Amino acid sequence: MNNVAKNIRHLRKIKKLTQEQLSEELGITRSKVGSYEEGRSDPPIEMLVNFSNYFKLPIDVLIKNDLTYASDTSFIEIGNQRVLFPITVDSDNEDLIEVVPVKASAGYLLGYNDPEYIEQLDKIKLPFLPTGKHRAFPIKGDSMLPMKDGSYVVAQYIEDVRDVKNGTSYIVVTLNDGMTYKRVYNKIEESESLLLVPDNKNYDAYEVPLSEVLEVWEYTCSINTQEYDERDLKISSIALMLNQLGVELKELKKMVS
Repeated sequence: MNNVAKNIRHLRKIKKLTQEQLSEELGITRSKVGSYEEGRSDPPIEMLVNFSNYFKLPIDVLIKNDLTYASDTSFIEIGNQRVLFPITVDSDNEDLIEVVPVKASAGYLLGYNDPEYIEQLDKIKLPFLPTGKHRAFPIKGDSMLPMKDGSYVVAQYIEDVRDVKNGTSYIVVTLNDGMTYKRVYNKIEESESLLLVPDNKNYDAYEVPLSEVLEVWEYTCSINTQEYDERDLKISSIALMLNQLGVELKELKKMVS
């Protein structure tokens, strides 16, 4: 249980507790805490349950994962437990961003709350991002022009879906449709749902019941993986302008016909 020793020590320090204070919280001796932290003895299953309840982490996370990369206790709650979801940092104490690869994006629905899946994702560093938990997601299709297929959206995790801001673009992970990038409108009060609207008017908007929403990530920046040519820029700029003005292309056609 090599991870357990360093995890207990690290989590205690995050909470700014001394060994004496942690021992009092758990109802054991300070020497027991020291023994567990130094790896001189392994906690019995009853003690692992106590650590799990106190730190609000599943036992398998305490045993299997190296939590020393977490700079704080920013974990996502799943029921009354928490699945590992730390803001990871590098050796220079700078935040790292997990990158969901295109080939593995279909598996994100299965692995989004699996600490081992998240831990094995490649990571990048973007120092200009605001504080918060960020992740990079691959974009498929052309429903959000001018974002091209194959680009990446770097987005910040939103803890409460009710904080969604109307007209802002988000990565939304849903139970039935998986991962999608759309402009979102909050319909929670009216119909307990989110309205997902593509910028490309060739695609229809649709509502997703709140019960099917697993994660919501707010757009922070994008990374293009291919260069725009001049024609792309002209078309996308015109489309964006029309969308902002609320002018439908079919109405424009009526005016010139």
